[in-house]
Amino acid sequence: MSPRPVCMVVHAYYEEDPRVRRQAEALAAAGWSVDVFGLRREGEAPTGTLAGVNVYRLPVRRHQGAGPLMYVAEYGAFLVRAMFATTRAHARRHYGLVQVHSMPDYLVFAAAPMKMAGVSVLLDLHEVMVEFFKTRFPGSANPLTNVLLRLQERLSIAFADEVMTVCDPFADRLLRNGLAPDRLTVVMNSPDLRLFDPAAHPHRAFMAGGKLRIIYTGALTPTYELDVVLRAIARLRQARPGLPVTVDFFGRGDAKEPLEALAAELGIADMVTMPGRIPIEEVAARVAAADIGVAPTRLDPFTEMTLSGKVLEYAAMGKPVVASRLPSVAGYFAPDTLAFYDPGDPGSMADAILGLVDDRGETAARVERTGRRIEELSWARQFEAYRRVVERLEARTQARRGER
Repeated sequence: MSPRPVCMVVHAYYEEDPRVRRQAEALAAAGWSVDVFGLRREGEAPTGTLAGVNVYRLPVRRHQGAGPLMYVAEYGAFLVRAMFATTRAHARRHYGLVQVHSMPDYLVFAAAPMKMAGVSVLLDLHEVMVEFFKTRFPGSANPLTNVLLRLQERLSIAFADEVMTVCDPFADRLLRNGLAPDRLTVVMNSPDLRLFDPAAHPHRAFMAGGKLRIIYTGALTPTYELDVVLRAIARLRQARPGLPVTVDFFGRGDAKEPLEALAAELGIADMVTMPGRIPIEEVAARVAAADIGVAPTRLDPFTEMTLSGKVLEYAAMGKPVVASRLPSVAGYFAPDTLAFYDPGDPGSMADAILGLVDDRGETAARVERTGRRIEELSWARQFEAYRRVVERLEARTQARRGER
């Protein structure tokens, strides 16, 4: 029997979410019909097709940088619209699986009508919502909100047939909280090496022409300590005034204006550009044109259970990576691969960058060792684990319906 269509629900702009796109496009390439229900910008078409994936954009927009009440209202509006839209679609599509991507965790209840009809539900936990809320909205964190957040997490997980997450530290937390191992699968945010292929782009030798090009691709939000990057660059200018350095932050977010102000205050505005977000399809080319990729994740209870996809993408493009020494990152990469720095310490980051500049032979060796590790963690291997989950849950749906 050919696979049933798969339904995905995500509170994000589909084109901008690499994990959702990677999974949806891989399933479509493997023979599944995939429908994704996500957010819609003003003026954007309500439906479309991208790389074989059917995209349905619901009339809800993100309010990045807003307060917690606005987020709750936005999440609630999307949950209701997604529930009605997917239920109507199921009446004609007869889905074999519905996969809901967090955050919020409780978005999984948008699949309630389909679950009542026998469709298996997969909850893909991208981030730890409990710790994220406490870190992002410290002024609103209190014992009551903590209890409510943990309750919604437990109820959401209990509602789903199975759960997926992005890395081992997050999985360990879920197991400690009582999730059965046979209901949990780790599928990492590994880059598709067909997209992040160094051979597909002009090769830039490290510091060609004597100039050091540093790149960051991601959100401009407090989760990422881009202020530390700027302070590290200021230290580089002071320590090596003759070293030409440029820094490009490709992304958008509510931290952009404070970062621009800090760059001006530090006297390095001429070294830093913030062109805005670029499409996923352009990221590999931008990284190929740089010398060092920085993954400056701030250390807190939320991020210590996350692994930045930027680390994997830079490394896949054969670039040396400067990354904050988080428990999750150090658990996957040995000290002789990435160039680690102490989170929150611009001096440590500056030293890590200069270490790469001053010892080209060791830098090349680090890139080679990191590349071998990336092959071990490649999306081709991750997709096999993901595919087994999809096939298992689809078979469960068919069994509930009495199909063969």
